[in-house]
Amino acid sequence: MTEQIFPTKGNLIKARKDLALSRLGYELMDRKRNILIRELMQLVDSANEIRLSIEKTYEDAYRALQEANVQLGVVEIFARAVPVETSLSVGYRSVMGVDIPAVTINPSVPVAPFGFYDTDSSIDEAYILFARVKEMTAKLAEVENGIYRLAVAIKKTQKRANALKNILIPKFMNISKYISDSLEEKEREEFSRLKVIKTQKSRKTENH
Repeated sequence: MTEQIFPTKGNLIKARKDLALSRLGYELMDRKRNILIRELMQLVDSANEIRLSIEKTYEDAYRALQEANVQLGVVEIFARAVPVETSLSVGYRSVMGVDIPAVTINPSVPVAPFGFYDTDSSIDEAYILFARVKEMTAKLAEVENGIYRLAVAIKKTQKRANALKNILIPKFMNISKYISDSLEEKEREEFSRLKVIKTQKSRKTENH
């Protein structure tokens, strides 16, 4: 690589500029990676908490559903009356240029879509618990998708940081050193040449 670079002051300035930019780029990539890792760890903690809670909520919801089936018979006819969820929406927030999904869903439990005459509190309980399951599932999906996106971004950032640290920075350091050493050698040669010329002129002057 260095043999193809002409040892000029212009190329030395360019190499040093490229080196400074590469070092700055590495610092920025390293900072970005650390911020993304911090965000990832927070989401992992949130995901673990939600998974623990959602398992218990699922258990309670299915227990309530079984209780309703025992009390009222098969409750499929009441399930058909439950409207399709339409309040769910997905937005995004940016973390160092990475889009992290933000899922919102109406947290309130609406009035049960079935009458009191043919039902009792067991199906109301099941309905409320499954509404919670729905909210927690949406939140878990948000967090897990965010974890995936951050993991991909961290991998790409790490790859770029490694390229800067292990390839570009050493490359421009070597180029800078090669040009600097070549220019210094050239200056020494020029100094020696001028010194010889000066000596020769002095001798000629003395002889005359």
